[in-house]
Formats: sequence, C-alpha cells, structure tokens
Amino acid sequence: MMKIKITPVVGLFFAVIGLAGCQSNSLPQATVRASMTSNVDDYNYLIGPGDSLNIFVWRNPEVSGNFQVRPDGKITTSLVEDVSVTGKTPTMVAREMEKILSKYIRDPIVTVSVGNFVGPFGQQVRVVGEATNPMAVNYREDMTLLDLMIQVGGLTEFADGNDAKLIRVVDGVQKEYTVRLGSLVKDGDISANVDILPGDILIIPEAWF
Repeated sequence: MMKIKITPVVGLFFAVIGLAGCQSNSLPQATVRASMTSNVDDYNYLIGPGDSLNIFVWRNPEVSGNFQVRPDGKITTSLVEDVSVTGKTPTMVAREMEKILSKYIRDPIVTVSVGNFVGPFGQQVRVVGEATNPMAVNYREDMTLLDLMIQVGGLTEFADGNDAKLIRVVDGVQKEYTVRLGSLVKDGDISANVDILPGDILIIPEAWF
C-alpha cells in the first residue's frame, strides 16, 4: 500500500484551504431604520441628497441662492461650507443657518424652501415585484395605497395582488402586513385602501397558475 507523506508546507496549504472554506461570504444585513414619520398626521418633509434648496437671507442677496444637496447630505454656500442638511426639515435648516450666519451678519433672518424633491431613501416608498413600473416613489403627504399603485402603473397580468405584502419598520422592528391590491385595483374595493408611510416597502408576488 502506497503511503503519502505530507510535508509541513503541504499541510499548511490544506489548513489554509480548510479555513477559507469555513469563512462566510455573506454581507452584513442592511441597517434597519424606522421612518421618522410614524403618523400620517404629523408628516414633515425631510431634505435629502439631490434636493435643491432655495436659501433666502433677508437683506443679504449676496449670500442667498439655490444650493443642491450633495450625495453626502451637505451643502456649501458663499459664506459657509459643509452644512449637513439631510434628514432635516426646511425650518430646521433655516434656524441652523441663522445661527451659523450670525458670525458674519447681524441678526440674520433665513427662509428655506425645497425644489426638485428627492428626499432621503428612508423617506421614499419602494415597490418591487409585479407592478407595471416597479420603482422608488417620493412620499407625499396623505399618500394612500391607491395613490402608490397609480404612480407605478398598476399590476401586471401575472401579479397575485391579494397576496401582496407591505413591509414597515415600527420602533425598530420590521412588521409585515397583507394588502389586497387585487381587490383595490381590479375590483375597486375602497375598503382595501390603506395609508402609506415614508419608508414603506410594497412587495407584489407573481401568481402561480
């Protein structure tokens, strides 16, 4: 019978291969972030990357203007650099700008408005699966499930609408709700309409024929 002699170098090679086989190739799970809006009655728009901010400083047109929020969530104006604005309301940014500009201007009065709304990802509503145009939709005040379905063009012919799931993070815990899209969209059953919140994810499965 032939005997195989394993040298230290060969043994080390097999040990490394075995260790590599035990290592996980999976990525860490995405952070679960609850929407800052938990009630449709207290919704306030939050600024996000890509938004265009119109910052008006009363009696100081030279420091007023339109500024786009960078991908890192910050803006730079003619007087100040790297002001973090993402996840804040326009009013919050206005008060913060007044505090910063008070170093250069006496008693500044600032107003902030938003154009070209994009908003942070956590404030968007995502539709995946058997929608005609699955996409991320910018949340609007008082948005309902029917409004959302109109935005994505309704259901495909292969959709199992009444087995759709609405994923929502509540107090850091992911919850799943069944929604009756088929009844709502195809049968016009308004009782199947529900309120949508920023950060919701709507998953529409394919029907099994």
